[in-house]
Amino acid sequence: MRLFDVVPCIRLGQPLTLVLFLSLLCRVALVLHTCCIGLVRLFLCCLLLCLLIYALLAFTCPQHHQFATHAYNLKEKTLHSKKTFLYAATVSVVFITRFMLTKEVFEKTSFNHVDFVMKEEKIYMIQYFEDLPLSPEILRGIQELKFEELFPIQAQAIIPLLHGKDVIGQAQTGTGKTAAFGIPMLERLQHNDKHVQGLILVPTRELAIQVADHLNHLSKYTPLKALPIYGGESIQKQIFALQRGVQIVVGTPGRVIDHLERGTLKLNTVKVVVLDEADRMLDMGFKDDIDFILAKVPSNRQLSLFSATIDSYVMKISERYMNKPEKILVSKDEIALPQINQFYTVVNPYSKFDVLRSLIEEGNIRRAIVFCKTRIGAAKLANMLRRHGYNAEALHADLSQAQREAIIEAFRGHRIQLLIATDVAARGLDIEGITHILNYDIPFDALMYFHRIGRTARVGRDGTAITLVAYGEIQELEKIQSLTKTRIEKMEME
Repeated sequence: MRLFDVVPCIRLGQPLTLVLFLSLLCRVALVLHTCCIGLVRLFLCCLLLCLLIYALLAFTCPQHHQFATHAYNLKEKTLHSKKTFLYAATVSVVFITRFMLTKEVFEKTSFNHVDFVMKEEKIYMIQYFEDLPLSPEILRGIQELKFEELFPIQAQAIIPLLHGKDVIGQAQTGTGKTAAFGIPMLERLQHNDKHVQGLILVPTRELAIQVADHLNHLSKYTPLKALPIYGGESIQKQIFALQRGVQIVVGTPGRVIDHLERGTLKLNTVKVVVLDEADRMLDMGFKDDIDFILAKVPSNRQLSLFSATIDSYVMKISERYMNKPEKILVSKDEIALPQINQFYTVVNPYSKFDVLRSLIEEGNIRRAIVFCKTRIGAAKLANMLRRHGYNAEALHADLSQAQREAIIEAFRGHRIQLLIATDVAARGLDIEGITHILNYDIPFDALMYFHRIGRTARVGRDGTAITLVAYGEIQELEKIQSLTKTRIEKMEME
């Protein structure tokens, strides 16, 4: 019996039947290629290729047309019993094989998707900065900052980034994201090239300043320089700095686009791009700006994306612009830092101020950020606290950049006890020694809660977060609790 006799669906001599059979062969070959390995894959793919070639020859060679009427007469509906059995067996094997293998691929894909979203953090064998393959100059800068042991995000992200891979990193706020992407960037840039080689996009001015300052400390013993560019500051000053030459630009999307349109910033030499706090940039409406900026950088650049939370919008950015990224994600019960003691108390909305004062006095709180929903609310609360003898200042978007920087520096220098801030204004603040986060107002967005409390417990230290929940806000608290398995305990006020 010839192979051609075993595949009666080809013998029909009909183009539609042939196309169907060839498509099935291609699908099976693709699935086998995905599921099998080594010699097994090679053998099966070769066998299917032979069938494919034979099928083409059978259809195109006239001498085989006689089999059409011999094998199957559509009008008389007569078919030899042996050929009927072979036909049924062949079609069954093809479809069952296709179903089983496709099912296996589907199950593998589903598992990978779950693993992609909820991947548990694992710490690589490397635990100390001195064990990393870093240059002496960068190691010296790290040692001067008193960095010794790696945080999980650093242990997992630095090596792939050093190898030039794209990375998606979900990191707990305050656990070393900047060093995780900054150190590999510094290692990959050319010291003798004064063109812009690294670009870091951040959502706020404060974060731009802090990231650039952190990178300049790390690169202290190299010629590499980082420049923060942001709105609210003289653009001419930034233009002069760009003309003198910097290797890294850390900027807010709006001001970066401003420089691009003026021609004062060129991105054609960029090798490394980082989107820091990507979720917040998207929340603030920077999606189109990010698209515009990424279109200006070379297609072969390395791209990494870091954020405290990863949602579907962030994933869409990664799918569009990233090349097979390494995924360093944490499960939802790790969104909140375990060293943060979290409490809430249910209060009458009209007695919130009195409860806040009691918390400050009874808890002996001397250094805290108090979060409000609105700029007006932050300014009003700061005034009320000052009238009661507290050293408090408001930080919100209505202040000029000079005023904001002066307030932040005063708080950093312990000249201000309580910083009353809105979410946008406090985004990215990296100030050591904040013992308490007091949520005077529960945030509009549940995820913002985790950004807020991340201002305390920086760099592994302990901290406390207390949220005042009005009677009508219990549902908002439940939304926050649903995002993490970290316990938020109820605090009873006398």
